[in-house]
Amino acid sequence: MKKFISFTLLLAVFISYGILAQTVEPTISFDKDTHDFGNIKEENGKVKYDFQFTNTGGKPLIINQVRASCGCTSPDWSKEPVLPGKRGFVSATYDPLNRPGAFNKSLTVVSNATNPNVVLYIKGDVTAKPLTMEDVYRFSMGDIRMVTNHVSFPQILKGKTSTQEVEVINVSENPVKISFSKVPGHIVIKAVPEVLKPDEKGKIEVSYNSAQKNEWGFVMDRVDVMLNDKFIGNNRLTVSATIDEDFASWTPEQLANAPSISFDNNTFDFKEIKQGDKVEHVFTITNQGKSDLVIRNVKASCGCTAVSPVDDIIKPGATTTMKVIFNSTGKTGTQNKTITIISNDPQKSRTILWVKGNVV
Repeated sequence: MKKFISFTLLLAVFISYGILAQTVEPTISFDKDTHDFGNIKEENGKVKYDFQFTNTGGKPLIINQVRASCGCTSPDWSKEPVLPGKRGFVSATYDPLNRPGAFNKSLTVVSNATNPNVVLYIKGDVTAKPLTMEDVYRFSMGDIRMVTNHVSFPQILKGKTSTQEVEVINVSENPVKISFSKVPGHIVIKAVPEVLKPDEKGKIEVSYNSAQKNEWGFVMDRVDVMLNDKFIGNNRLTVSATIDEDFASWTPEQLANAPSISFDNNTFDFKEIKQGDKVEHVFTITNQGKSDLVIRNVKASCGCTAVSPVDDIIKPGATTTMKVIFNSTGKTGTQNKTITIISNDPQKSRTILWVKGNVV
C-alpha cells in the first residue's frame, strides 16, 4: 500500500513538472483578435481600439514590434515586460481621412512568446464627409476657384477639334470678369458667363483645334487667366493634348502600302560611367514598308538626353541614323531614360527606345 502511494505521489510530481515545463515560456493570449468599428464618420477623425491580452506563460513577455499593414493605422503596445498572469495591450488607431468606404487592416504582433507572431484585425466602414465648396473647387485663383487648373485632351486625332469644360465659382463679394491672354492660335477659350456675380457658378470652355497645332504626340500650353483684366501671380491654366494620326480613316490600299519602321536595336546600355561624362550612341532606322516613312516627332523623357535624327522622311527600303547623347551631369545611380519616336507607321506609330546604365 505504501509503495502504491509513493508511486502515485511520484507520478503527480512528474505530471506537475511536465505541465510547468510546458507553460514556463511566455504565452500571449488575446481576449479577441478582431475588432469591428462599424460605421464611422470621416469628419469625426481617428478611432482607436485596445486589444487586451494576458501572459498565460511562466516567464515575462516582451513585445518587440507591432507592424501595421497600412500607414493609415498607427499601433501602440505595452512597452514594459508583462509578468506571468498579468495583462497588457496592443492598440490600433485608424485614420479615416480621405478613406471613405469599407476597410480591413491587420497588425502583426511580434514577441518572445511561444506564439511569436500574432495577427490582429480591425475593420469598419467610413462614411465620407460632406464635400465643402473648397473640396469641389480645389484650385484658387484670387477671387475665383476652379475644379481643376489643368484641361486635358487625352487624344485628339490630327485635323479634329475637341472641347472641354472647367467649372468655376466666384468666391468674392464683387462681380469678377474672367478673360484670357497669351492664348495660342489652336486654342479658343472663354468664360460662360464672362462676368460672374458673387457666389455665382460658371464654366470655362476650351476648344482645341489639332489641325492648327504643328506638333504630334503629347503637347502642352499655358494660358494666363485675367481677373477684371488683370493678371496676378501664377493664375494660369494648363492645356495638354495628345495628338495622334487618324489611321482609322486609311483605306485598305493605304494600309497595304504603308510605311514600316524598324530599328537595329531599341536599347542603348552605356553600362557604367562617371558623373559628368557624356556618352553617345547611334540608332539605325529602316523603312521596311512600301511608302515614305515620316518621323513626326522625337521626344526624350529628360533634358539630359539629346536626340538628332538625320532625316525626317525615309524612302521605302532606305535607312537613316539618329544620334543620342546622354549627359550625366547632376545624375547619379541607375538611369532609365526613354526616347519616343512618333511616325506615320500605322502599326507602330509610337516606338520607345531606351537609354540606361549606371552613373557613379
